[in-house]
Amino acid sequence: MTDGLMLPDGAGRLIPSAGMTLKVGAERTARWSMFEAVVQPGFDVGAHLHHAAEELFYVLEGELDLLAFQPAAPPGERGGDWRTWAAEDGTTVLRGGAGSSMFVPAGCPHAFANPTESPAKLLFIVTPAGHEEYLRGIGEIVGRGGVPDQEAIREWRRRNDIEQLTPLTQRAVGPRG
Repeated sequence: MTDGLMLPDGAGRLIPSAGMTLKVGAERTARWSMFEAVVQPGFDVGAHLHHAAEELFYVLEGELDLLAFQPAAPPGERGGDWRTWAAEDGTTVLRGGAGSSMFVPAGCPHAFANPTESPAKLLFIVTPAGHEEYLRGIGEIVGRGGVPDQEAIREWRRRNDIEQLTPLTQRAVGPRG
């Protein structure tokens, strides 16, 4: 018989460079990893796709812009801001609050960003397990400070079976006026 895992609030392995807490990962199961993430104001993960992985996002607090569809325009015509994309059927980016979710099958372009002035929190599940090592590495690149090194991000994503479609960015967000 194998025991499960019970974690109290706030428990898990912090991945400080990525702003995430690993709840369950490859050390427990080969099937999936689960994280709690705090998404800072102005953070944009950039549109990308995984060739093999599937993901599930659930917004716990705050608001995020969410994308999980194939854009109608060809890659060269999409532009750098994925929030302007639309699918063939007219689907556009969702501004999702607490309780919103996003499922991302393998091969589906997706992104999330926090356009607000407050941090957002989400629960994030990815299959197969092991995504924690990718997040550790991407967090180290972004955590160097200044403008994120897009070439380093692109290469790290490529090495982890991820195709980058738009850049990962961190914009200053201030009061609207």
